[in-house]
Amino acid sequence: MTSWTADPATHDEDSALVERTRSGDRAAFEQLYRRHRDRIYGLLWRLAGGDDALAEDLLQEAFVRAWQKIDSFRGESRFGTWLHRLSANVALSDRRLRLRRVSREVALEDGAERIVSGERDVRAAEQMDLEHAIAGLPERARAVLVLFDIEGYSHAEIADMTGMAIGSSKAQLHRARKLVREDLEQ
Repeated sequence: MTSWTADPATHDEDSALVERTRSGDRAAFEQLYRRHRDRIYGLLWRLAGGDDALAEDLLQEAFVRAWQKIDSFRGESRFGTWLHRLSANVALSDRRLRLRRVSREVALEDGAERIVSGERDVRAAEQMDLEHAIAGLPERARAVLVLFDIEGYSHAEIADMTGMAIGSSKAQLHRARKLVREDLEQ
């Protein structure tokens, strides 16, 4: 997976903040949080199916884990890449726990009809329709679609993160794309 920031200065700043965090500097960790929270929230929001409250909870859990595991960051990748993977794992672990507690998914209520005007509103409506279609996917299919198509993970990485076979990851991606297409065509 590629890093989000190609700027070497950003990488150097993150490295310095990580070292300060390792020595117990909470202000340095707060800076890391501010630098990375928006991207991590976007990932978690998509993995949570557009559930704002769940994404917020997962964001906090991801940063708590990052604080707890900062010593395990070896610097073999950029901090943002490590944090991204850790956060995806937090979301996937949460999903496994919720699946144990819930026997079936709750159907989404139909949204109110939108009235749009102008090209900008139409694009916004299309984006909302796409996000709604992704949010409505079964959880495994949604996780694979988000991780592969949006976040750029390979099927091997997804298989490693989710515990499913590579073939299952590919099948879930195919299923997710088909369901999104069908939803958008309606």
